[in-house]
Amino acid sequence: MLKVQHLYKKYKNAETPSVDQLSFSFEKGNIIGLLGPNGAGKTTTISILCGLIQDFTGEVNVLGYDIRTHAHILKSKVGVVPQQIALYPNLSCKENLTYYGKMYQIPSNQLNTLIADYLHEFGLYDHADKQIKNYSGGMKRRANIIASLLNKPELLILDEPTAGVDVQSRSMILHFLKNYQQQGNSIIYTSHLLEEAESICDEILIIDQGKKVIQGIPKMLIKEHDTENLEELFLKLTGNKLRD
Repeated sequence: MLKVQHLYKKYKNAETPSVDQLSFSFEKGNIIGLLGPNGAGKTTTISILCGLIQDFTGEVNVLGYDIRTHAHILKSKVGVVPQQIALYPNLSCKENLTYYGKMYQIPSNQLNTLIADYLHEFGLYDHADKQIKNYSGGMKRRANIIASLLNKPELLILDEPTAGVDVQSRSMILHFLKNYQQQGNSIIYTSHLLEEAESICDEILIIDQGKKVIQGIPKMLIKEHDTENLEELFLKLTGNKLRD
């Protein structure tokens, strides 16, 4: 599903690289947690994986394709849910989804059915014609996820998909991710909610200061490091120093 070798990215005028010789790989069909403190390089790594940043060194293969030479193919195979809400606030949810669906050149009849199905599944069908700016935080997050699913991606990448949402929305989103995985798809997501990551991730990758700290199956890593849970393991490996 993913193979990264010696990934390096340093922004202009930055004192240190955001990603520093990062190497890892994951098999298809898993939910992967990309974890780390603030400023660890998670968002930069995700931006490279989905082709938004191309000025980097190292090798990145996604679903068997080189991210540099086959970005046009990967656009139809990868879905991205950014941390910020990527919807037009003055458009309704349905108008937003129709707009994104047209970008993928999905035929109108097929697109209308697809949108209706997802609106039902995510509990937004009765609010389809409301402007996004009038949605609650949880509703915006759910609509944001639907926009990334219209091309039926084999790999879904999510950056803090449950940040700032209510308990019910979080539960619904996590349940959906497990079901989506069971359909044979792969998922990478970042989260500061380590209890959440521990409950749904098949594997985790912890990075700090742009470097790999540890990778593996949560339960096994917790046991190997003689810790009680993922949060305790995370603090043991990254320290208690505040990150702003």
